[in-house]
Amino acid sequence: MANEAILRVRLDNPIDFTVADGAGIGKGTVCQLTDPVTASASAADGNLFAGIAAREKVASDGRTRLACFRRGIFDMVTTGTVTIGQLVTIGGANIVKAVAAGEAESGAVVGQALEAASGGEVIQVLVGSA
Repeated sequence: MANEAILRVRLDNPIDFTVADGAGIGKGTVCQLTDPVTASASAADGNLFAGIAAREKVASDGRTRLACFRRGIFDMVTTGTVTIGQLVTIGGANIVKAVAAGEAESGAVVGQALEAASGGEVIQVLVGSA
């Protein structure tokens, strides 16, 4: 998997989400939220944030639960320009971007940038700060 989020500081225990048995999700995958309380690998700009996979989920292994971190400090890959202190959201598969107008209100916020970056850089993000 490319661009996985790497846990730097654990601030809380991960929580369980439902996942499809056939899904393969790597440790550190930024996951999107779907109804009901279901996580899957993020794929596109604007996905709602569920959490970051705390462990690997092997496809078709019979498991339908996956623990995801909702709070912590993670190294994450960016797209576009992000300023220090700015809120970030999912910008694609395992990528975060600066929050655009309306995204914070939709619940799409991943966390707050602890560093500034231009596209493709890795920064520390305080996940769950919004």
